[in-house]
Amino acid sequence: MPRFTTRTMFALGAALALWASAFAGIRAGLRAYSPAHLAILRFLVASLVLAMYAAFAHFRRPAMRDLPGLFLTGAVGITFYNIAINYGETRVTAGAASLLIASVPIWTALLARFILHEKLTSLGWLGVLLSFAGVALIASGEGEGIHLSLQALVILSAAVSSAIYMIMQKHYLGRYSALEFTAYTIWFGTLLMLPFGGGFLHAVRAAPVAATLSVIYLGIFPGALAYVAWAYVMSHGTAGRTSTLLYLIPVMAIGIAWVWLGEVPRWISLVGGVIALAGVILVNTRGKDLSHDIVENVPDAA
Repeated sequence: MPRFTTRTMFALGAALALWASAFAGIRAGLRAYSPAHLAILRFLVASLVLAMYAAFAHFRRPAMRDLPGLFLTGAVGITFYNIAINYGETRVTAGAASLLIASVPIWTALLARFILHEKLTSLGWLGVLLSFAGVALIASGEGEGIHLSLQALVILSAAVSSAIYMIMQKHYLGRYSALEFTAYTIWFGTLLMLPFGGGFLHAVRAAPVAATLSVIYLGIFPGALAYVAWAYVMSHGTAGRTSTLLYLIPVMAIGIAWVWLGEVPRWISLVGGVIALAGVILVNTRGKDLSHDIVENVPDAA
């Protein structure tokens, strides 16, 4: 577990609670908006909130050499992730969607193995396989039988994109503040959503006020504020270990969806979630190579 200050723990709690509420908020917004229109409105609101802050704060301009990477980070972590999860939630319950997204630490561990050269023990790889089995149960529980539904697979692909975003995020948080990084990636990501906005203005005019307010909530809180808070947390911890804290989200999301939407999770999704969580706990308690931790904690010569 990373060693966090009180401020970092507060940012962590805020990010997790706000993201947990996002699954129910998305389901509420999808009652009136298409997946693409919901994502566009949500991140136009988030972009506006960050732009208002940037007008009063001193934001460094991104270096020219960083623009392609920041653009790609926004495409992966904002554009694709949010449109994919919105589409997936047209058929998958909010609680089950959060459990599928909770596979992010699994993908982060796998990417860190090949990109950051972090090593896992045999027990660690056993935990990865156990988690995959749990995720498969969740996905099959959301189909009409034991096969994987398309929407569940789309949400799973969103989880992979989120893991990629975290690996890329760590690179840029060494150069930019949490606010700067979040603003640039959200602005770029929102820009890339606009080609999917055919009929957007008509959809906003036709939508009930309650649905639009749900999307505005998503833009301000799980959008702008939660992304900034999480970037701040990531800047104070390692990617692999910090990402495991996302496993607090499913429990919170299921409770919120139950109260907000009246959604009772299916038993097979709950069983799969427990198995997936058990696997990741095994990865992160018994799967870390201690020799890597020693190297990881040596300060940079720079």
